[in-house]
Amino acid sequence: MTNNTFNSADNSTNVFPEWRNKDLKDALCACRDLLEDTSFPTVARWRENGGKVIGHFQVYFPEELAHAAGALPVKMRGTQLDSTHADSHFGSYLCSIIKTTLEVSLSKNITLDMFVSHPICDAARNLAAIWGRNHDYPCQILYLPQNPNSSHSVEYLKDEYSRLLETITAVTGSKVTDADITNSINVFNENRELMRDLYDIKRETPWLISAEDAYALVALSGIIPREEHNELLRWALPLIKERSERQQDRIRVVFEGAFCEQPPLDMVRMLGQSCYVVDDDFLIGLRWITDDVPNTGNPIYNLAESYIERSSYSPVQHDNRKLKEEMLLTRVRKSRAEAVIVAAAKMCEPGLEEQVAYTYALDEAGIPYFVSEFEENMTSFEGIGLQVETFLENILFA
Repeated sequence: MTNNTFNSADNSTNVFPEWRNKDLKDALCACRDLLEDTSFPTVARWRENGGKVIGHFQVYFPEELAHAAGALPVKMRGTQLDSTHADSHFGSYLCSIIKTTLEVSLSKNITLDMFVSHPICDAARNLAAIWGRNHDYPCQILYLPQNPNSSHSVEYLKDEYSRLLETITAVTGSKVTDADITNSINVFNENRELMRDLYDIKRETPWLISAEDAYALVALSGIIPREEHNELLRWALPLIKERSERQQDRIRVVFEGAFCEQPPLDMVRMLGQSCYVVDDDFLIGLRWITDDVPNTGNPIYNLAESYIERSSYSPVQHDNRKLKEEMLLTRVRKSRAEAVIVAAAKMCEPGLEEQVAYTYALDEAGIPYFVSEFEENMTSFEGIGLQVETFLENILFA
């Protein structure tokens, strides 16, 4: 039997001590509490120890590059804050995550040393420029390939990663070798394996872990060092598998539509109380690479090649080999889901546009689905909760 209380010697690189020396239930509670803490205490502790912080916007960023330079890569995923400072920098009809991501910084809830954004949509393509006008550190745009099917896409992306690494090393003041990047690839490969293990639990025995706990375990990888996240998962996953919770009569559901802006944790909790969320695209950028990145040869090339060849899908990547509606159907079949929640963040053009293709494919396949919108700052879930429960009961008692 695995020891269900974690004990660890003091380690100055540990920025999340709250989960240690606790049983599994209390450790998972600490994970949820950290996720909802808008002061980002783990990032502050990292900086107090002299570390640099590289913030990166949705969806994907090669975090291994920041890690190899000794920096902490932080997923800037928005948060439940009132946009009191950022509203004046944006138009009204934009998604929440654009505004709250900037708000987190302008309100001093988090301090970065560099920010990286991506032109994934009309709103996000201006984010780095707006950020740069309000901060005195480097704000870069990472241009991921618009045509990943091109024979030149990997070589292009390798050069783009190399360009970005130059700025990262200038910020950290470190010299990064191929061996450093390979070491980081190995750390992240372990993390990817552990994440896959977590999702295997969600698919095979979803009654052993709640939807919000699984979500929190994934999300913490964006705000603590990967070594510490690996340590947490290595300890927690065996204990989750040993649980004796009994399976309930619930519908198995896939959630699709959280590739960028994230639903509030309370919404994830509400869904988990009504059904088993057996697969999803929550924070897919943190799980974008679906297999181990090769650790021999040119490491930057390996990262670029893996982005193209060993990756998931989202509405903001246009790969003719990965038609998103077919990828969704594969996700449904692999997880043996009985229904799909097709969601989109309010004002999210890529997400709302993809809903059309998803619903056509689900109709053709005869898979029940529920279409909805969400917003990260929403606080009332009675309406959507009742709608979801009615939808699921219609399937359960059909």
